[in-house]
Amino acid sequence: MAFETLGEKIGTIFKKLRGQGRVSASDVKAATREIRMALLEADVNYAVVRDFEKKLYEKCVGSSVMDSLTPGQQIIKIVRDEMTELLGGVAAKLTVAPKPPTVYMLVGLQGAGKTTTAAKLGGLLKKQGKRILLVGCDVYRPAAIKQLEVVGEQMQLAVYADYNEKSPVAIAQKAVSGCDLALYDTIILDTAGRLHVDEALMDELKNIKEKTHPSEILLVVDAMTGQDAVNVASGFNEGLGIDGVILTKLDGDARGGAALSVRAVTGKPIKFAGMGEKLSDLEPFYPDRMASRILGMGDMLTLIDKAQDAMDAKKAAELEARLREQRFDLNDYLDQLKQMKNMGSMEDMMAMIPGFNKAALKDAKVDEKRMAHIEAIILSMTKEERANVEIINGSRKKRIAAGCGLEVQDVNNLLRQFEQMRKMIKMFSDPKKAKKLKFPFG
Repeated sequence: MAFETLGEKIGTIFKKLRGQGRVSASDVKAATREIRMALLEADVNYAVVRDFEKKLYEKCVGSSVMDSLTPGQQIIKIVRDEMTELLGGVAAKLTVAPKPPTVYMLVGLQGAGKTTTAAKLGGLLKKQGKRILLVGCDVYRPAAIKQLEVVGEQMQLAVYADYNEKSPVAIAQKAVSGCDLALYDTIILDTAGRLHVDEALMDELKNIKEKTHPSEILLVVDAMTGQDAVNVASGFNEGLGIDGVILTKLDGDARGGAALSVRAVTGKPIKFAGMGEKLSDLEPFYPDRMASRILGMGDMLTLIDKAQDAMDAKKAAELEARLREQRFDLNDYLDQLKQMKNMGSMEDMMAMIPGFNKAALKDAKVDEKRMAHIEAIILSMTKEERANVEIINGSRKKRIAAGCGLEVQDVNNLLRQFEQMRKMIKMFSDPKKAKKLKFPFG
């Protein structure tokens, strides 16, 4: 998970602070030193860490903190505020051209994930009502344009592909100047990358910039490369001038050094973060929410956003009506499973819940395969069986198990769990019975 190592270390520091009734200047110094070491081990830029530690110490030794009844909590709040500021302070939105089309130019090194990110960004903007055209400008990497067509099709996005033209500048210029504004108002240019920043790459990108006048140039960098990501960002910013950064593979970066350094070193905001391999796994970057995640405070707002994106409003209303009428069946159960899967991994979702013990995840992993097995079992049933589980007898169970490649015992376990859930739903649907329920917090 993102920032896992850094979060655990800072969490240990916070635990010490919370346990102290009074805090001295030496306590603050020791805590800020430990935070400094945690950040350096997370591969955060040294100059950034040094500046962060200095600001932190100056604010934490203020009289309002030292004399407060809960100095530990006050210091934790200061750390969160400073971390938010380090990450950019407020969320940076994309610039939209006053007159369409709005052009976004994606740049970066080879292997950073530009092509996939182009489709992810297109999908995200499509949800906002934008009419997207992806443009394949990478004529060097074998099958790069074909890859863009494939991911574009998966996201139901139009792709401009010119296999005969060998000039990336000409491709970009023709796509923008010939864009049918009735069909598209937003163009995303997927440019070529290199293994390193070089003069030839910069000259080509400068020419594309000059001919297409993009509203924003977005640098795509691999978060897992740590300090290299910061160096790449600095190189592109100096050579080309970037407007923002998209961090890919942030979900796999347990340290988090790139995210905490890029903004401070380049002065350019992180606008999006890739949080998984699915084409839907691109999130707007909110500095305050990310700071909360790093510090183990959860991120309920992002969790709610994910739920709203994943849940079908019409199906939710239909389910509510069925629950009231106590007509919940395996079709409803399957719908709920699919919508939960759209939100991402269960472990990532639980990590967004404030106060959730991340360490517990190591010993209590959510079995994603089990969820796949449940789906397979239900899909092996007939429509009649899903709607009326009472008709599923021994012979039907054998057929269902054979159909999904599992055991009869697996089918029995699912039916038993479903029956327990249905009893609970029936209980809650009956106001008289619900009143008799006793809750540990009520």
